[in-house]
Amino acid sequence: MKSPVAVAVLVVLVLGGAVALLVILGRDPAGDATSPDPLPPELEAVLAKATYVGREACAPCHEEEDRAWKGSHHDLAMDLATDETVLGDFDDAEITHFGVTSKFYRRDGGFFVETQGPDGKMAEFPIEYVFGVTPLQQYLVPFPGGRYQVLQICWDARPEADGGQRWYHIYPDDPMPPGDVLHWAGPNMTWNYVCAECHSTDLRKNWDLGKREYATAWNEIDVSCEACHGPGSAHVEWVAATEGLAEKPVDWRTRTKMLAPSRGREQIEVCARCHSRRVPISAEADYLHGKPLLDTHRLSLLEERLYHADGQILDEVYVYGSFLQSRMFREGIVCSNCHDPHSMRTYRTGNALCNRCHDAGEFDTPKHHFHEDGKEGSLCVECHAPETTYMVVDPRRDHSFRIPRPDLSDRLGTPNACNGCHDDQTNEWSVEYVKKWYGEDRRKEVHYGEALHAGREGLPGASDRLKELISDRTQPAIARATALDLLRRRSGAKVPPVIRRALSDEDALVRAAAVRALEGFPASQVADLGLPRLSDPVRLVRIEAARILATVPSGRLSARQRKALAAAVGEYVASEVVNSDRGASHTNLGNFHAGRGDAVSAERAYRTAISVEPGLTQPYANLADLLRTLDRDAEGEKVLREALTIRPDDAAIHHALGLLLVRRGRPENALVSLERAAALLPDNARFTFVYAVALDSTGRSDRAVTVLTEALDRHPTDPQILSALATMLRDRGRLAEAIVMATRLVKVAPEDRNAQVLLQQLRAAHRK
Repeated sequence: MKSPVAVAVLVVLVLGGAVALLVILGRDPAGDATSPDPLPPELEAVLAKATYVGREACAPCHEEEDRAWKGSHHDLAMDLATDETVLGDFDDAEITHFGVTSKFYRRDGGFFVETQGPDGKMAEFPIEYVFGVTPLQQYLVPFPGGRYQVLQICWDARPEADGGQRWYHIYPDDPMPPGDVLHWAGPNMTWNYVCAECHSTDLRKNWDLGKREYATAWNEIDVSCEACHGPGSAHVEWVAATEGLAEKPVDWRTRTKMLAPSRGREQIEVCARCHSRRVPISAEADYLHGKPLLDTHRLSLLEERLYHADGQILDEVYVYGSFLQSRMFREGIVCSNCHDPHSMRTYRTGNALCNRCHDAGEFDTPKHHFHEDGKEGSLCVECHAPETTYMVVDPRRDHSFRIPRPDLSDRLGTPNACNGCHDDQTNEWSVEYVKKWYGEDRRKEVHYGEALHAGREGLPGASDRLKELISDRTQPAIARATALDLLRRRSGAKVPPVIRRALSDEDALVRAAAVRALEGFPASQVADLGLPRLSDPVRLVRIEAARILATVPSGRLSARQRKALAAAVGEYVASEVVNSDRGASHTNLGNFHAGRGDAVSAERAYRTAISVEPGLTQPYANLADLLRTLDRDAEGEKVLREALTIRPDDAAIHHALGLLLVRRGRPENALVSLERAAALLPDNARFTFVYAVALDSTGRSDRAVTVLTEALDRHPTDPQILSALATMLRDRGRLAEAIVMATRLVKVAPEDRNAQVLLQQLRAAHRK
């Protein structure tokens, strides 16, 4: 691979009397891919004071960059709805989606839609802003309280020959009725929270919890210069001084200070602020360009709902999480090695882009790709960065740049690029061609996806596989952090050494996951291991430590440790307040206060969550559980029944209600709720397990065994189901069958001493 060139001067800053030139390099072979270094204090101070000056201040000197930017996706990220910006057909066009016919039209120079509102009734709504440009354009509707909602009916901006130039719904196969979390007027489609940060420059959400209102503002409506380069007032001051334009000369007492990070991760993380699946953990005003992403955002790991087990993209994850898995990232490649940072376009098209670094004679040839030149199969990206289409018309490439592994597809249930094109063939067909073309031993190495799959499915030996992955620092940090999250569900009573080591890992993503993995262990272990992380240089790690350590008795801490904990707790609470327009943040705060024994604050937080986002059912369940601890189950029952009026098919609420009714001595009513929960969410092994235990406790043991046996087909490695079956079969005198279940249990959970004892007892009883 050729060494990519150094790229992109990002910003020039005045450091007192010095100039800081922040340069992002494409690659330094001597560097590595760990977290970015903290900014020097003097630079951070200047960044914190700098103000936004707007693109008009940049364009006169940076004409070439400005020309490239105009018309780019960043330029057109958002705009007022005008005749020039609106692409959709507003000439009385109509579209029907699940019986609801929406109409788009113009009146008095404005744009309007008649569609189903949040109350289920048809109403007229004005269109105030356009959102995006290609391959689709969306539209923003103003709502009371400064809120803007994103219509789910979009304009397909592709050429008519490609199926475009039409209205369509981004959820074509789902009705999305009012009250649904994804209805266009609901919280998951609120621009202020979901979209705004990444479509404008210097965006301030300005949510007022007391008034339940937004006053969202921006410096520039689109993604302009300072969205990436940072506020430019210091740079403008420097230019004025060097050009002799300043009223007072600047004292250049020290030489130019040049920050030249050897790893280039600073540039990637500037892009990652928007091109990643993440949640803000600090106010917009706290964001400083050049600081680690995890100082201001929580990055989603390779979660089951977002990624396939091997890390390939599943849901919309916006590139960064994929790129962290790639060899290109580990080798120091950055975004601007392939993408022009101003026009957003790749420097070249087709294989010519890859050939900038990769030897065309070796790779851009049928001897390597075994497809006819010029055909789709000969394109590098078709094999190494396959597309997944989102929002019906928007194909996005997987930036993990992986070598296809059809041999993994059968074992892990993952896609592969070969069968992505040859969808009429089997995985084995693809495996045989790989052997034929590249040899029998091609790609036989263990993939981290195998450990993650084992952890997700609870397969025998999963813990050992996860520990091996966590310890292997040659593997992607995001995969190792995900393994830590999976391991914490399977650990025993003592913190494993692998978690202890991960707490001091060089990558902050791994450290944060290691801190989370301490949850549930004895307070003495948690305190000893977690306290050093309260002073971690990265905010995400500190707030995770604060959350875990907040329940440690203050008597165990020194004065210095109590002070560090108080500071980190403040940061944690502030990180949730940042998103106080969402019920989930108040629910998190409720959990936090409940864990610290502050029932008053916990109840207040849960009730606030319900008032902010009534359609979110988790705070109802958590509030009811809190009321249980306060001997207020009668109130808790009212809370849960209120939740069911909003979400009558919420399995978690039915489950919580069933448990509450058991406590209140109403087992027959409880069985109805527990059965409903298990039926609504059969993939939740816990719900089925609890329902079966309730059946057994009410004398319906045969039915309980049947329910668990059927559940075992869906959850063949679930420890609770195996344990319950073993004991219930034992109690029914079916010892041979009980031994089979206990044997399976020991294989699944070899570290579980109770499982081993149960098996020994069953074997002894069977011998008698």
